[in-house]
Amino acid sequence: MKQVITLLTSLLFLAGFDLAKGQTPTVGKLPIELAKKTKSLNPEYLVYLPKQKPDKPVPLIIYLHGAGGLGDNIQKIRGQSVQIVRGIAKHKKNPCIVVAPQASRQNKQPGGWIPAQLNILLGHLKTTLKIDEKRIYLTGNSMGGYGSWIWGGHNPANFAAIAPVSGGIGPGGPKAVTPDLDKWAANLAKVPVYAFAGGKDRVVPAERSQRMIAAIQKAGGKNAKIKIYPEEGHSAGRLVFAGQEFYDWIFSHKRK
Repeated sequence: MKQVITLLTSLLFLAGFDLAKGQTPTVGKLPIELAKKTKSLNPEYLVYLPKQKPDKPVPLIIYLHGAGGLGDNIQKIRGQSVQIVRGIAKHKKNPCIVVAPQASRQNKQPGGWIPAQLNILLGHLKTTLKIDEKRIYLTGNSMGGYGSWIWGGHNPANFAAIAPVSGGIGPGGPKAVTPDLDKWAANLAKVPVYAFAGGKDRVVPAERSQRMIAAIQKAGGKNAKIKIYPEEGHSAGRLVFAGQEFYDWIFSHKRK
């Protein structure tokens, strides 16, 4: 009996926000003309809407998945994306929208995420969702952390704040370093950035996030910082999205 209860508890935990709050994500889809311009993305994306329909625009958090979510089945990223929705429900209860796109296996671009194509998706979200455009936030884990660095490094004006988690800083693999690091840093100096990493991460060493934050600060970024969990490996994201600090920090920012 104890084993059955443990199994049921685990299933409820994995389902997280969906079962606890009676919500499941809806599946959005890019129109055909936009899908043709965004071959690196699955045309479908997950949308977590507030339980109560908001009467005014609300913040948007875009979550970029890790390498385990790569593919063309949008439900594959549900387990990753729900952790941040569960965290919002627990710690903030702010009305907001969470959107999770999926990098397609058909994309041959190293690193998976292409800023120009993500910009097309964001433009579509602005026209189809009731979002506060001054409170659009970007985060992601592992490959999604890399996506946060590169998208923010190209288009910082899109975001009120950026929070890469265990993210690489180069397209050539988890430990690669982009030759455009200084360019990314100069752009990221224009937006609040909080990076998170595991001190024992052997997949993407914490040094990569430290190097990026140091470069941002050198470029004049006064709102760039990092938190390292000394005893964590590549799974540091489980602590980031389960704790309150992440949500207090990210929701405190609004783009001028």
